[in-house]
Amino acid sequence: MNRRAFLQASAGAAALGFAATILPDFAKAAGGLVALVHTQAAGDNGPVDQMIAKLKQLSEEKGFEYRAIYAQDPATYETVFRTLGDAGASIIVSTFNEVAEPFKALAPSYPDTKWIQLFGDAFEPAIPNVVTVSYDYYLGCYLSGVFAARMSTTGKMGFIGGISIPPINADFNAFKAGVQSVKPDATVTAAFAGSFQDPAKGQEIATQMYNSGIDYIQTDAAATDGGIIAAASEHEGRMVSCLAPAQFQLGPKSVISIVSLDFGVSLYNEVTNAVGSAWKGGVHEHTGLGTGVIDFIPSPIFAEQGPPALTAKAKEALAEVDKVRAGILDGSIKIPFNTTL
Repeated sequence: MNRRAFLQASAGAAALGFAATILPDFAKAAGGLVALVHTQAAGDNGPVDQMIAKLKQLSEEKGFEYRAIYAQDPATYETVFRTLGDAGASIIVSTFNEVAEPFKALAPSYPDTKWIQLFGDAFEPAIPNVVTVSYDYYLGCYLSGVFAARMSTTGKMGFIGGISIPPINADFNAFKAGVQSVKPDATVTAAFAGSFQDPAKGQEIATQMYNSGIDYIQTDAAATDGGIIAAASEHEGRMVSCLAPAQFQLGPKSVISIVSLDFGVSLYNEVTNAVGSAWKGGVHEHTGLGTGVIDFIPSPIFAEQGPPALTAKAKEALAEVDKVRAGILDGSIKIPFNTTL
């Protein structure tokens, strides 16, 4: 048996086991099954944990059965989705660009299922029972850059992403533009861990950055952030801006802020629409500032426990961030979406 045949056989076996797990429960679900298929592991103090928590909350509010399934291996994506479709799932939600091709291949065959892709590009052509959602996270990164420029004492800032893909490249460019809008001569260094689930690599990169004189790092790396926070927490005065509120407590004296992309709120909004009668597929949604999903948020824990000199400085810096946010929202400040490194 060659490698491809082995992978296909393994994927099929996994799907059979998966089907045996969900089908009995689905038979009991009066309101239909809503499934979240997440392609990164839970326990990240970030996107996946947010989504699972909000799906559970919404299931209790609306009375539907739900399942959160970790699809670790891309070779199984299509069989996982097909099994859910065969089971008659009413809504399938999945995450990130890697599920786009399985969605395109399978959604037309299951027209009674509503498919939602969070963090994805628009489908061309559109598929009538699919909604794709993208996030203007780069706008929050620009605000972080403005804040970083005011907070840094060295004039050196860093950005650590999970993988270099167009949206994350745009986040870095916006962060750099925000820094240089305040300090044109500042330096901003980018690095990528090669994974969204490698805290050890995140810590290695962050330690190198801090040792080089960088004193503020913006992350964009999901579970890899844990290592970056650990590196920041090793010495007072190192600052890091992360992704999710749960990360504030991981570095009470180092996590100074987050550029929040609340996947939980986004999932909650999209599934709420999908369980309603007015849901419309075949569309792509942009989600930006002012939606409750994306924003730049200072850490209330850092404000209480961080070094006094930095907490005092942050109050002044945040006033400027508020002015820039207002300018972005009213259209007087335009931030380019630049994906070129």
